[in-house]
Amino acid sequence: MAARDITPTRSVLLDLKRRIKLSQSGHKILKMKRDGLILEFFEIMEKARQMRAGVTSDFQLAMKKITIAKAVDGELNVLSAAYALKTYPVVNLSSKSIMGMMVPKVEAENVRRGFLNKGYGIIETSAYIEDAGAAFEKLLETLIRAAEVETTMKKLLDEIEKTKRRVNALEFKIIPEFQEAERFVKFRLEEMSREETTRLKHLKGKGESTE
Repeated sequence: MAARDITPTRSVLLDLKRRIKLSQSGHKILKMKRDGLILEFFEIMEKARQMRAGVTSDFQLAMKKITIAKAVDGELNVLSAAYALKTYPVVNLSSKSIMGMMVPKVEAENVRRGFLNKGYGIIETSAYIEDAGAAFEKLLETLIRAAEVETTMKKLLDEIEKTKRRVNALEFKIIPEFQEAERFVKFRLEEMSREETTRLKHLKGKGESTE
């Protein structure tokens, strides 16, 4: 908004005052939102750090267990137990709100299975295969939770950046431009008022001199 392009009227001045007030109010609200999102981000980031450590730990344990199972029972028996599975995990995606922003909520079913749902009998497999299966089920649970946390962290970061840009635009561009326009309109109105007063005095003086 170029101040020099504004028509200096009282209605324009009132409109500028209203816009400045609304912009300052919006700026305050957005700053509060930005600060709240940053706090949420640091909390989620700590969860993500713990999740990454958990994924690494669970993966290493699962690989150790499967290596032992293959060494003791043979790779063919391990594969046979894996192919015998009758049910598979079901991932359900929904959403939840964090400070008005929708983030994903990831839940899974049938990750951990009881003996009756594994597709093979207890006698047909060894404890090593069972341990490996349980370790991979735990790893899958951790991966699903980690996916929710990582996605939430990315969405929070994007929202923080977007909110920061809006705060900066209001603080360093929009509000200063409105304030500059307000000062210009005030100055022109005062100048016009002085000119009108001078003109009236001049007319009054001319009227008195002719009497």
